[in-house]
Amino acid sequence: MRERGWGGGPGGAARRRGGGGSENAKAAGSGRCGGLGAVPPRVYGEGERGRGLRSAPSEAMAAPARVGLRRWLSSRAPAPRICVVGSGPAGFYTAQHILKHHDLAQVDIYEKLPVPFGLVRFGVAPDHPEVKNVINTFTHTARSDRCAYYGNVTVGRDVTVGELQQAYHAVVLSYGAEDNRVLGIPGENLSGVYSARAFVGWYNGLPENRDKTDITDCSLSALACSKVKRVWLAGRRGPLQVAFTIKELREMINLPGTQPVLNPADFTGLENAVKDAPRPRKRLTELMIKTALEKPREKAAMAPAAGYRQWGLMFQRSPQEVLPTADGMRARGVRMALTRLEGSGDSAKAVPTGDMEELECGLVLSSIGYRSLPLDPAVPFDTQHGVIPNSSGRVKGAPGLYCSGWVKRGPVGVIITTMNDSFDTAQSVLEDLQGGVLDVSVSREGFGAVGSILRSRGIRPVSFSDWEKIDAAEVARGKAAGKPREKILDPQEMLQLISH
Repeated sequence: MRERGWGGGPGGAARRRGGGGSENAKAAGSGRCGGLGAVPPRVYGEGERGRGLRSAPSEAMAAPARVGLRRWLSSRAPAPRICVVGSGPAGFYTAQHILKHHDLAQVDIYEKLPVPFGLVRFGVAPDHPEVKNVINTFTHTARSDRCAYYGNVTVGRDVTVGELQQAYHAVVLSYGAEDNRVLGIPGENLSGVYSARAFVGWYNGLPENRDKTDITDCSLSALACSKVKRVWLAGRRGPLQVAFTIKELREMINLPGTQPVLNPADFTGLENAVKDAPRPRKRLTELMIKTALEKPREKAAMAPAAGYRQWGLMFQRSPQEVLPTADGMRARGVRMALTRLEGSGDSAKAVPTGDMEELECGLVLSSIGYRSLPLDPAVPFDTQHGVIPNSSGRVKGAPGLYCSGWVKRGPVGVIITTMNDSFDTAQSVLEDLQGGVLDVSVSREGFGAVGSILRSRGIRPVSFSDWEKIDAAEVARGKAAGKPREKILDPQEMLQLISH
C-alpha cells in the first residue's frame, strides 16, 4: 500500500538476417577483440523510445575499425558466444547493445515462458499500447542472424547456470523480479487480499494466472460488472514523496465517470516548500494541490446511484493489520497507523505517532514492489535486498557471469531506466572481451551443447519463429473479437499450436 508508480522445436530458432538493434550510436576503432572496435563510452541520457546513447566515436574511425575486423577474421579466432537469461527489456537491451558494438558476437536469449518480452507483455496496462511499441525494437534484435531466442527453458531447473557457463564465454542474468514483496502484517493471507503483481498478471494474462482468468475478455467483463465505487491509495509518507508521475496523475484525474478526492489539509504550506524543488516534483505537487482545491464537479452530484465512482489519496498511513469478517475468512478493512515524517524530501522517513484508524474495504491490493528470487545455488544472491551482488553488472566472485535489470539493481525505474542499466552491463561485457578478461581463444558450443542437454531432459525449446506463429494466432483471435489481440494463456496450448 506504499505509494509507488510503475515508475521485467529442438534445434529451432534458426538465426536469420537482420540488424542488431536501433541505438543511436556507432562503434569504431580496431580493438584487440575482433569486430569490437573502440568500446563506446558509458554516456547515457534519458531520451524517448530508447534513444539513450549520446556519445560515440567519430565516423573518421570507421576505416581502422574495418582493418581491425579483417585482421581479426583472418586469425580465425572463435566468435564470442554470449548467453542472456531472460527476454524482458533488460535481456533484450543487453543483447541489443552487445550486437550493436561487437561485429562477431553471437547472443542466445533464454526464457522460461514460451513467449518473449517479459513485463512489456505482462506488466503494461492494456490501455497503454504505445508503451509496448518497444517490442518492435526487440523483434528487430531477435531477428538478427547473430541472435537466437529459446523459450520454454527454465534456467536453474532445465539447465543449470554452470552448464550455461560451460557452453558460453559469458552469461548475463536478466531474469527480473518474479515475486512480490509482502506487507508482513496479520490478515495478509485473508481472502480479498492480493498483490498488485497478481492483479496485473490477472488482467494481462500471465500464464501462472490462467486458472483465474480467460484473459482480457473475462477480466474485462469482471471489471465492467464491478461494484467498486471508491478506491483509496494509501501511503506511509506524504505528497512530496509520492512515486507516481504527473502523466499518471493526469490520467487518473481525467478518468471518465470518476471524481478525485484529495484533502486540501494534506497540502498546506507545500506551495512554498516546492518552489526550489526539481521541475518534475514541483509540477506534480502543483497539480495535486490544484486538484485538492478544486470545487467538486457538477456531475459529482449525480452520486453513486448513477454509477459515479471516486478515488483518493491517503497520506501518512501505514497498514498494521488486515481486519477479518466475523467468520474470519475475508477482509473487511485495514487498521492503519498514522505517521509523521522525520527528515525531508525523498529521504524522509515515516514514524508512527501512536494513533490508529480503521478503513473499511472489501478488497486490499498491496503495491509495495516486486522481488527477485535466487535462480541457481551457484549464483551469489543477496536475500536481504533481493539482488545479485555485482559491480557494473559483473557478478562478484563469479568471473564470466553478469547481471542486468531488476535482478541487478532492484525493482525500480521504468523502461528507459532498464535500458541504460542494461547498456551499462553490456558495456562491461564488451570491455572484458576487449581486455582479455573473457578468454575467447577456445570456442564454445553455445546452444549446440545446451540443446543436447535439453533434449536429454525432454525439454522442447520455442524458437522466435515459433513465437511468431503464436503471435499471429493471438492477433487473428483478437481481430475476430474486435481488438488488437487475444492472448493465449496456457503454455501447453502454445506448444500444441506450434507443433502443427
